[in-house]
Amino acid sequence: MKNKLAYALLMMLFAVASCSFTNKSFENDDKDKLLLDLITYVLEKGHYQPKEIDDDFSVNLFEDFIDGLDPTKRYFLESDIKDFEKYKFQIDDQIKNTDISFFNLVYSRLLVRMKDAQEIYKEVLSKPFDYSDNEVIDIDYDNQSFVSSKKELKERWRKQLKYATLGNYDSKITRSYKESISSKKLQNGDVVEDFNDDIEEGSKKPLSPKEAEIEAREDTGKTLDEFFSFVEELDRKDWFVQYINTIVEEFDPHTFYFAPEEKEKFDTRMSGKFEGIGARLQKRTEGIKIVEIISGGPVWRDKQIEVGDEILKVGQHDGKPPVSIVGMRLDDAIKLIKGAKGTIVDLTMRKVDGSIEVISITRDVVELEETFAKSANVIKDDQKFGIINLPQFYVSFDDYEGERNAASDVAKEVERLKEEGVEGLILDLRDNGGGSLKTVVEMAGLFIKEGPIVQVRSSNNEKEVHDDTDERIQWDGPLVILVNELSASASEIMAAAMQDYKRAVVIGSKQTFGKGTVQNVIPLDRIVRSNDQGDLGAIKLTTQKFYRINGGSTQLEGVKSDVVVPDKYSYIDLGERDQHNPLAWDKISPADYKVWDGAIDYETTIANSTKRMANNPQIKLIEENAKWLKEQQNETKVSLNYNDYKVDEAKSEEKSKYFKKLNSYDSKLTFESLKYEESLFTKDSILREKRNRWHQDLAKDVYVEEAINVLEDLKGNSIKSGKLASVKN
Repeated sequence: MKNKLAYALLMMLFAVASCSFTNKSFENDDKDKLLLDLITYVLEKGHYQPKEIDDDFSVNLFEDFIDGLDPTKRYFLESDIKDFEKYKFQIDDQIKNTDISFFNLVYSRLLVRMKDAQEIYKEVLSKPFDYSDNEVIDIDYDNQSFVSSKKELKERWRKQLKYATLGNYDSKITRSYKESISSKKLQNGDVVEDFNDDIEEGSKKPLSPKEAEIEAREDTGKTLDEFFSFVEELDRKDWFVQYINTIVEEFDPHTFYFAPEEKEKFDTRMSGKFEGIGARLQKRTEGIKIVEIISGGPVWRDKQIEVGDEILKVGQHDGKPPVSIVGMRLDDAIKLIKGAKGTIVDLTMRKVDGSIEVISITRDVVELEETFAKSANVIKDDQKFGIINLPQFYVSFDDYEGERNAASDVAKEVERLKEEGVEGLILDLRDNGGGSLKTVVEMAGLFIKEGPIVQVRSSNNEKEVHDDTDERIQWDGPLVILVNELSASASEIMAAAMQDYKRAVVIGSKQTFGKGTVQNVIPLDRIVRSNDQGDLGAIKLTTQKFYRINGGSTQLEGVKSDVVVPDKYSYIDLGERDQHNPLAWDKISPADYKVWDGAIDYETTIANSTKRMANNPQIKLIEENAKWLKEQQNETKVSLNYNDYKVDEAKSEEKSKYFKKLNSYDSKLTFESLKYEESLFTKDSILREKRNRWHQDLAKDVYVEEAINVLEDLKGNSIKSGKLASVKN
């Protein structure tokens, strides 16, 4: 496949910039103004759907920038917002004139308010919290107003700090209870139970409630001291980068500005390995959310953290109090979380069930070996099927033919599975966030004779159809594709193409993530004729949109599964539709294509599967769990009474125990590594451990079990694979 589209587009952007040098100058001596000029120019010339920078844009930018700086509304006063509002309808004009007066005013006021906040939290924490009071905090800050006085601001801080300290207070009370029980057992000569393992080293005696309250308050104070010390180290340029990114994110959620140091980190991530915990993160008002766990990394190995959990505090395992990252910029939080191999980071987590835990993770070099395709045999009775797991559509753009890529690796796994005699194939794209367009086009071609795979449209509305031109079919047998809400981009292209061809049955969530856009990274230094301001960083720019071969976009709507089954994310806001400023869904003319052999009873197979899933007790329990998790997230009013807290905690623990039986499910299927892989286990015990764990998880996976049922149905009613039936579009 000779697809040079991404490279050509990048060159086109550079060409546009170069051609415009005759009437566009970037000679501002002020680096901030130069950067603003460059960014807005690239957005205007290169973005797939550039926005009009007008009064509406100005208002949205105003609100988003303030919200980004003060999401919990505990810095700015109502009077500050009124001062800022004189620019509310002028920011668009300022941007066009490279005027940064609005930023300067907000930034200078923020520094003052943060100084005020330091005085407030110290005063609040100097007095005890009374956890016998029947008071409630509302943590839905989006629907709250800024306070009108410093007295009200202090009260907001008091409630937030009391709420932040409550969990710590409870842990100290609980620990003291364990210590007292442990002490009595030791006096009686009994063996101390394992629950004594989490008793804090160096503790001498159980704490009274009063002592526990004092210590909990002191810990909160130390955490805030660390946070504000960190904030004071930020330069003005760090805050200006946040302003720039608020501007670019008004265009769409995937357009982003990289400051020079962040561009270096981006390049490191693209190289295939980094040192850290092995998780992808997303900012939320109440903390940093885990949105993906990298297979093979420290978090994956530890098995205590899952997608949807939120990080509230970060400690460095050095005896110092952890730092709260609530309200902190994502990039700044990542700086605290990442670190050298072998060091330990202590993460205070809010689990998806609402419980609070401190989890220690040993950082390591996170290699992307586990993002490569892997396969296994699935044995049911006397039948053998194959499953290929593909975590992402990886590729080396520098050496596509020489380095391994997703398409060639999947082709190898298919061939190996054929050699082992499998009768049907599952392609597992769950949690696959996408990757290379080239690889997904080639991979889809493994399962059809020839034809279009995806359509791509650029900002000039020109459509390009990406075809499989290789008539060879790597696998012509029954095929099932597994997806979920986290299957995005290239995963959606693959699932959509196979669905449109009626080549595979897609099983999974109501819809996939819904990311139907393409981004390219543009170094800003390339656009400036001469630059005395040093490295200007780069912008990741949305430049194109994907469309299915039936003409519909995958943007927002994603791919709707043929067989819809719930999972724990079913009611949680995770998709593109829940992002800020996503591009809209639309459609274009369909491509010319022919569906797979109509002799396969596609509709009956889907109907049978849907019926089985509707009556499956495990599926019903999964949906019950998903609804409960959503209820927990929707509860924004929290009691600050300790007795109420313990009652709620007991209910949550009871519910968590109830749902733990989800992990005891047994599909009765047997999973085996392929022969070539088994020969590697004698030299690689870690690989053996990874595969054993994968197989254990698969054996508990009701979705894989149903995929096997569907393969049996497809195998049974398939008359002849590979024959094409014409379809008029």
